[in-house]
Amino acid sequence: MKNTVREIAEVFRYFEEICAIPHGSGNMDAIADYCLSFAQKNGLRALIDGAKNVVIYKSGTAGYENAEPIILQGHLDMVCQKKEDIGFDFEKDGIKAYKDGDFIKAKGTTLGADNGIAVAMIMSVLASRDLPHPPIEAVFTTDEEIGMVGAKQLDFSAFKGRKMINLDSEEADILTVSCAGGSNFKMFMPIDKTAVYGTKILLEIGGLKGGHSGVDIDKCRINANILAARILNHAKKITDFNIIKINGGTKDNAIPFSCRAELAVKDAEGFIGIINDYISALKNEISDREEACLINLTAEMEGDFEALTPASTDKLIYLLLGTPNGVVDMSAQIEGLVETSLNLGVLKTEPEGIVMQYALRSNKSSALTFLEDRMTAFAEYNACRAQISCRYQPWEFKKDSSLRELYSKAFCEKFGREIKVSAIHAGLECAVFATEIEGLDCISVGPDMFDVHTVNERLSISSVTEIFELLCDVFKKCK
Repeated sequence: MKNTVREIAEVFRYFEEICAIPHGSGNMDAIADYCLSFAQKNGLRALIDGAKNVVIYKSGTAGYENAEPIILQGHLDMVCQKKEDIGFDFEKDGIKAYKDGDFIKAKGTTLGADNGIAVAMIMSVLASRDLPHPPIEAVFTTDEEIGMVGAKQLDFSAFKGRKMINLDSEEADILTVSCAGGSNFKMFMPIDKTAVYGTKILLEIGGLKGGHSGVDIDKCRINANILAARILNHAKKITDFNIIKINGGTKDNAIPFSCRAELAVKDAEGFIGIINDYISALKNEISDREEACLINLTAEMEGDFEALTPASTDKLIYLLLGTPNGVVDMSAQIEGLVETSLNLGVLKTEPEGIVMQYALRSNKSSALTFLEDRMTAFAEYNACRAQISCRYQPWEFKKDSSLRELYSKAFCEKFGREIKVSAIHAGLECAVFATEIEGLDCISVGPDMFDVHTVNERLSISSVTEIFELLCDVFKKCK
């Protein structure tokens, strides 16, 4: 579409500007100010609330002034993951994005195309003087990645539109019409410590694929925290050791790709020899799905250490081996859809205990409640404290949707094939909007992205172009 060439170029310019601004979850001030500055430069009315959500309004173009407004929505925050060997401060440093063929990637970190490219696409529409469209209510929400915090604090009276396009999907050929609800679950295990003498052994697991705890949970990717528990459990059968500390993963909604444990052992050489044999067997077992897995044992200094007591060490290993994790139930209604799951995303040693953080998900509210009850019982039976936070409801399938039909028809006209209409086992802010805005007709779409929430995240340039053009086709039909 020749008439969108300038606007498509602007999409990538805005995305480059967004990448340069630190915008990890919980660090929203600068990116929100950027959105307000954008609105001011383009003469658009904008609102900001206490959660740093930004709403920008644009009137319909000629011939569309009286059309029904359409809500365009994306979120401002990104998941912050980086390679362990690079120096990078997500609080201060901008993402170093670069082009590689048809992809945009980042140097050693997550890219933040989830969901920066949505913000960039919406901005290009708002800034355009040529694209025909109905009145636009653009909303950029905050802290989506840590429980849709911003969306839950929105004043929904700010919206007149009853049709919404969410741009937080990651497959161009899929039209998403339903999503899972979820909650964050934290379990705290108190620990006892003791003074021990021995050699410190460093167990390092890395190179795993990781991934999104919703859309990748059914791909059989190995959880680094649980893999560490397997190794430690095997070691416990053969020799004595104490855990000094163990840490794995940084986000509960990302499958952890690395874990690091410090152990105190009496016979370092014997310990490493015994465990290395088991590690070889493990790597062979998982090589078909985790071909880049790295597991290293390193002997460090000898001395006195403060470590978990044998009882605390045993209990922690038991909890990691026994915890529910991964797919819990598949849908009986939608073929191939994970219905309920959970992910042990963070394992962290603190001075007073061990913290285990999970992302719980289900496309059915009652199943989510049962999973919360199950995890609470697991925690309490093992004398651990449980905390549930950031709960959000599923986005239920809407039987009659004119917006779904409109987008599907436009897709077929453009590409000559039918789009796949699907549900997703991940949280989308559509669930919050649909709960708060009565009768909302909502869809979720987006360009092709791969390995989001990981350092291998990449965004298809050609797909961004195609989806932007498709959106413009849809706007033309919204009279």
